[in-house]
Amino acid sequence: MNTIHSIIYTVRDLDAAKAIHTALLATEPHTDQPYYVGYNVAGLEIALRPAGDGASLAAPVVNVLVPDVEAALAAAQQAGATLADPPNDVGGGLVATVTDPNGITLGLIQRS
Repeated sequence: MNTIHSIIYTVRDLDAAKAIHTALLATEPHTDQPYYVGYNVAGLEIALRPAGDGASLAAPVVNVLVPDVEAALAAAQQAGATLADPPNDVGGGLVATVTDPNGITLGLIQRS
């Protein structure tokens, strides 16, 4: 079974979002950079990223932890998803994204 790895919210105001999330999650971020603010909440990565890269503010990106990103991509595409970003080595694993027919972006993460 695959598991949820992370939920990433794209935000207009990173500092404001960080202040609210830090207060509500009752913890400081483990990563606090201008391009990414990440929290570990009971083993789940909750993260914020600025909208400056053209990302949609419509919905967070849920990342699914998979044992084989290529197999997961093939299964997702066979089920109707469209490849958004091919697998990229981000250090510590591969990350790819697909878009479903409703425009929802889903991330696929394979740890190395």
